[in-house]
Amino acid sequence: MFTKKIFAERLLQIRKATHTTQANIAAALGVSTAFISDMEHGRKTTSIEKLAQICAFYNISADYLLGLIDEMRPPVHNQKEDAS
Repeated sequence: MFTKKIFAERLLQIRKATHTTQANIAAALGVSTAFISDMEHGRKTTSIEKLAQICAFYNISADYLLGLIDEMRPPVHNQKEDAS
């Protein structure tokens, strides 16, 4: 289930794990560092467009950031196996 707290914790965790500064991600998203700080402290969330940019920037799943799954990237399914 989505909560601002989970989103904030996971965003901060992935940023620190990748040694990215707030300025780096802010520049990539076209927002201020204050906005990144607000997201990391659970004061704000973001638009779907910015969420997609965050996921692309870090190569992670939106479901992970939103607290819907616990894996950063969903498992890759083999289409041939799914078709059988």
